[in-house]
Amino acid sequence: MAKSGAKGDAPKGPATISNRRARYDYEIIDTYEAGLVLHGSEAKSCFLGRVNLTDSYAQIKSNEMWVMEMDVEPYSHASNFVPERRRTRKLLLHRKEIEMIERRSMEKGFAIIPLKLYFKNGRVKLEIGLGRGKREYDKREAIQAKDSRRERDEIRKLR
Repeated sequence: MAKSGAKGDAPKGPATISNRRARYDYEIIDTYEAGLVLHGSEAKSCFLGRVNLTDSYAQIKSNEMWVMEMDVEPYSHASNFVPERRRTRKLLLHRKEIEMIERRSMEKGFAIIPLKLYFKNGRVKLEIGLGRGKREYDKREAIQAKDSRRERDEIRKLR
């Protein structure tokens, strides 16, 4: 009998999916945690980490928040009902949070972007961010700062 937790085992548990491109393209001002309404076997696909947040965005329609273009790959062992990959999914937030996000997103240059998908207490949560698009020179400054920080760390290691 093999020991539990042997070295060759893969980590068990749900995957955390992050939208790394969003933090590069947007300056995130505020973040919110929202529940996500899923159908059928979509939760199992999320558990396995088969979600792509890269092209997704959130919108407010008739006092409800929706996430658009979030790609959830169909679960391979689903039998009957397989929902559409890129359908709109409802986000669960308090009414006051939705109103506050709506007011702030009306300002020029603000967008509502999904940042991270994770499990919390057995439920799928989506972290959304209120962000302002970065200009090209802002991105260059961020890359330059990251490079200089990396070089400083290398110099410290050599000492």
